Amino acid sequence: MTKVDFKKTLDAYRARKGRFDLVEVPALTYLMIDGRGDPNTAPEFATAVEALYPLAYTLKFASKQGLGRDYTVMPLEGLWWADDHAAFTTVRDKSQWRWTLMIMQPEWIDEAMLTDAVAKASAKNPAARVTEVRLDTLDEGLCAQTLHVGTYDDEAPVLAKMHDEFIPEHGLRITDTHHEIYFSDPRRGDPAKRRTLLRQPVSR
Repeated sequence: MTKVDFKKTLDAYRARKGRFDLVEVPALTYLMIDGRGDPNTAPEFATAVEALYPLAYTLKFASKQGLGRDYTVMPLEGLWWADDHAAFTTVRDKSQWRWTLMIMQPEWIDEAMLTDAVAKASAKNPAARVTEVRLDTLDEGLCAQTLHVGTYDDEAPVLAKMHDEFIPEHGLRITDTHHEIYFSDPRRGDPAKRRTLLRQPVSR
């Protein structure tokens, strides 16, 4: 059985440090759960992460055992925004942040498989927020993206350069929500070496 790693097969998961690239991101399916507040202190952020991963692994094993299709569980991702755009890009007032946490799923994962996975995860941990997780499609299209290496709080200058310089200089405008992909586990390793893909949907 061949094990697929979508990080290696999809161009949307490739980015380079120190430069911005324009990529066409195809419509992709995700496990999603919503929340708001500072990700460092809001309890619902931790419980959202704890809801996503059991489902992601349950679906992976169901795919391998039931469909004969194996794949690597994808990294955690997040859509981030605030009613006041500056609260996210420059002021960094995390108490105002709103977010959707996600894990990308292969196209063959369907609602019936998710329903079964939720039932299994809920039986193991009734307190988990797994029932709040949905399966949804995100179609971002044209996006500007780059790889940030460093702490999350050090993202602000990179975002400012992307939003205020690269995007307008290329005749583009922001069309949708800021998107981050976390290649490094924030619970482990040196925060200064974290690898995060920063993505912004745009249009010409």
